[in-house]
Amino acid sequence: MEPFIAVDKLRVIYNQGKSNETRSLEETNLAIFPKEYVIIYGPSGCGKSTLLYSIAGLQKPTYGDISIAGKLFSKMTQAEMLELHQTGIGLIFQAFYLIPSLTILDNVCLPKAFRGERLADRRREGIQLLRRFGIVEQADKYPNQLSGGQKQRVAIARALINKPSIILADEPVGNLDSESAQNVLQILKELNEVDQQTIIMVTHNPEHLAYADRIIHMRDGRIIKEEVQKDKRPVEAKKPELETVIAPVPEPQESSELKMLMASFKSLLPQQVDVLLVPFKAKQFLNHLLSELNEEQVSMAEALVREVLFNNIDTKEMEHRLDMPYEEGGGGWNKLRAKSIAERTAAILLQVNALREDAAAAVPKLAQYLIEKFHLKLAPEQVLRLQAILLLRIESKIGQLELKKRLDESVIKEGIGLHRGTAEKVSREIEVIMLLKYS
Repeated sequence: MEPFIAVDKLRVIYNQGKSNETRSLEETNLAIFPKEYVIIYGPSGCGKSTLLYSIAGLQKPTYGDISIAGKLFSKMTQAEMLELHQTGIGLIFQAFYLIPSLTILDNVCLPKAFRGERLADRRREGIQLLRRFGIVEQADKYPNQLSGGQKQRVAIARALINKPSIILADEPVGNLDSESAQNVLQILKELNEVDQQTIIMVTHNPEHLAYADRIIHMRDGRIIKEEVQKDKRPVEAKKPELETVIAPVPEPQESSELKMLMASFKSLLPQQVDVLLVPFKAKQFLNHLLSELNEEQVSMAEALVREVLFNNIDTKEMEHRLDMPYEEGGGGWNKLRAKSIAERTAAILLQVNALREDAAAAVPKLAQYLIEKFHLKLAPEQVLRLQAILLLRIESKIGQLELKKRLDESVIKEGIGLHRGTAEKVSREIEVIMLLKYS
């Protein structure tokens, strides 16, 4: 039996040949067979989502190729790829991506509407799926009237409406409470065992691994280990498990998720984009704030930052929960580190909120914050110049590279005259504030 999905020597490199080149996937080979439930597992930034998006046909390989049902992506016409996206693959995302202005039923039926199917037919099938997932009574409501768990069930129903043979799920329970997460994971298990659909799920949570037939462990853009729990592959396809290779954890790299998100949702209102960006913001914010911690501590902190950015908790509650033992659902941090990170979070969010209210009026306060934070010794003329540069960056009249250049430029050349290392740190602080401010 040939693999249903075959990944052959896949590599994904961003900004190839440039100074900011980022290698997201090294040479990757993977074979997935019909009716398997495969989990791609690893820490944040290991390449697992890039691999999933490549299998979905959303991320173009730099090298290598992918085939589904024997058809190479590189040989597919645009019409064939469109057909694959509409009927062959169902996608489930962490952030739901429901359209706020459409009813729940219309959200579910949207993929059929794109194919021009009759209104009565698509609504009938949509109702059947909503009934199956226990949310048919929500059909005429709007997404903002539903809980997170209900929204994800709607997203799953939408992914299934065109009867795809493959379901790809990227951290599908990352934004859910434990009970809702369990419900969604049971649905995916049922789709695999009862509906016989091929499931590929990305997760960094070890508690989810029990659901998989096979677990693909990733680190540093490579598959380092394969763990088999229930082998559905034909005998000739089975092979010894890969040896685990311990590689150093890379420095956080600039994520491609933001570019992909913005390309996919150009028509959304700024407020809607802001909500979709929260998981991305949390990840980048934590990369900026944290020194080395173990994976579980970072994952818990990332979840708590998401809660802060969603305004579900404040920074005091974040500090308390970071300090709680990991076994009790906390972060397992020590009190001093939890206090330090919570205070840093509060200080940055204070700047963010001020910029959102009145950017021009907040610029002098932001400049003073940076002066105090990085112990900058600036003459009055330099302070005014710093304020002018900050305003240009906040109004997107200059980019990050130009900002860094002006911070580093000598005073004689009308720059701020910071040491290069300090300019880098100040620039990163400003970019994080800019990201969190985005709305």
